[in-house]
Amino acid sequence: MEDIHKWYGSVHALKGVDLHVYPGEILGLLGDNGAGKSTLIEMIAGVHEPTEGDVFWKDERTEITSVDDARDLNIETVFQDQAVVESRSVAQNVFLGRELTTGVGPVQVLDKQRMREEAETVTQSLGLDIASPEQEVRFCSGGEKQGVAIARAMYFDAELVILDEPTTALAISGVRKVLDFIEQLAESGTAVIFISHNLPHAYDVCDRFVVFSRGDKVGDVMKEETNIDELENMQAGLPDE
Repeated sequence: MEDIHKWYGSVHALKGVDLHVYPGEILGLLGDNGAGKSTLIEMIAGVHEPTEGDVFWKDERTEITSVDDARDLNIETVFQDQAVVESRSVAQNVFLGRELTTGVGPVQVLDKQRMREEAETVTQSLGLDIASPEQEVRFCSGGEKQGVAIARAMYFDAELVILDEPTTALAISGVRKVLDFIEQLAESGTAVIFISHNLPHAYDVCDRFVVFSRGDKVGDVMKEETNIDELENMQAGLPDE
């Protein structure tokens, strides 16, 4: 993304932001509430469009005007509190909106058996301890729910996965499981953008950090070049000590 601006009426939410992310990289996107990071990821996800600026995918200029456009580019976004539908099964959540069908010609029906089998395979590959792919997601732990959403991204071969606060309100065991999932995504060659208010969680897994403050990008540093204290100062707009 190059020179991205976003206006909401008189509010200048993003002010000439550049952002890049590479295959297999875990990019930490940091900033306080209102810093602009959610606005940016919503443009990558196809929820909103930039007012100004250019978006590139694999070095080619593109436009992302809808969630379908993002998915066509193999971009998946797991929004906070919207990752799964709790009243549906694990299998139904993995294939949510992209259900598998079987049949002849125009006569197609849901292929429930194949969806159960495929969901079981992909969740097991993540190490998710789920009794059955037919289990309703509301009976899963917080970490397992995030795992189901990540399984969806893995099954559909997402090349970029955006995770919005995936460790919020999780127990310690759930946090560790989700961070392990994120590392598995990167090891498979998927690019990951990890949005978090919890700096220790982000610092644990991210390779690089981009920091926002009041619509400006105020930092873009490799993990080995910084530490948690410096990242906190960037978020708060404090000078380096």
